[in-house]
Amino acid sequence: MEKILWGQTPDGVDVYKYKIKNSNGMNATLMNYGADLLELFVQARGGDFEDVVLGFKDLESYYDNDPCFGCSVAPYANRIKNASFTLNDVTYKLEANAGNNCHHSGTKVIPFHHRIWEVTEHTENRITFHIESKDLELGFPGNLKCDVTYSIDDDNMLNIEYKAISDKDTIFNPTNHSYFNLSGFNAGSRSLLQSSLWIDADSFTLTDNNSVPTGEIASVSDTPMDFREPQALIKNVDNFDYEPIKIGKGYDHNFVINNWDGSFKKVASLYDPRSFKTMEIFTDLPGLQVYTGNYLSPNPIGKGNYAFHPRDGVAFETQYFPNAINIPSFPQPIIKANEEYYSKTGYRFSVLDF
Repeated sequence: MEKILWGQTPDGVDVYKYKIKNSNGMNATLMNYGADLLELFVQARGGDFEDVVLGFKDLESYYDNDPCFGCSVAPYANRIKNASFTLNDVTYKLEANAGNNCHHSGTKVIPFHHRIWEVTEHTENRITFHIESKDLELGFPGNLKCDVTYSIDDDNMLNIEYKAISDKDTIFNPTNHSYFNLSGFNAGSRSLLQSSLWIDADSFTLTDNNSVPTGEIASVSDTPMDFREPQALIKNVDNFDYEPIKIGKGYDHNFVINNWDGSFKKVASLYDPRSFKTMEIFTDLPGLQVYTGNYLSPNPIGKGNYAFHPRDGVAFETQYFPNAINIPSFPQPIIKANEEYYSKTGYRFSVLDF
């Protein structure tokens, strides 16, 4: 187990980096600020290991971190229309930090991904972060306790498990916001657009001009959203003649996972023909937001003194659909009082070695 003091927050709280690894040498570095994933080294051809997630070179850049590099976004990821929702006949107002909408739980009252988490477990291949919030502290009802556990198993899968419990009915929709580029960053970043993506989704959620789902679910057939057969991202990411791509300035869309029943299963995969790496995405959640880093520039300098550009990484945010609490026909992100929430996401890596 490895624990290193990295620095302090502006108010003087220590920030530590922690490393976990499996028996094959795959390893991850995380920190207690935001329960962030900082580095993820996976095996490359020839036996070397390469870091496949975007991130900053210094701690101070994470205090702003507008792209949400590596963040455990909670208690509620993605968008809620008009920054409000009604639960049990009570209407709750949230911070409107994206036009009239709430995005990633707001910014003024500090969300979980900009707070210090307590480390409650740290073994060779596993670490658990814990955080709590008070009733209405972020606008959400209930005193909430939340755990995020990262582990790396010997099948070379990074597992992320979420647990939470509230003393009132509430809504909860966490995700991990890491950006992946399978070519790695040992020699600097390269665009990911040659990578081919497969998604087990026949449909996706249409949005308004502010990327908030309207409630309409559209077929991917005969559209740039059809990844049921592997498709290179470069093929349609700039197809602004297609209105959903124009709205998102690329891919920034929630895909509806086929035959969702709450079981943990493979829902997508990414293959990079340059590095011969494959990444498989597993989840027990109904939605997958695919975001091709359309707004990554300009940003502070990243790892290796590299200034990241749009399309240098892709995020796979497993989730309940954005704005689901305001659309009763969508699967609902509601935790009942004193009933534990649990979900799991996994990212498994492999490499062709001829």
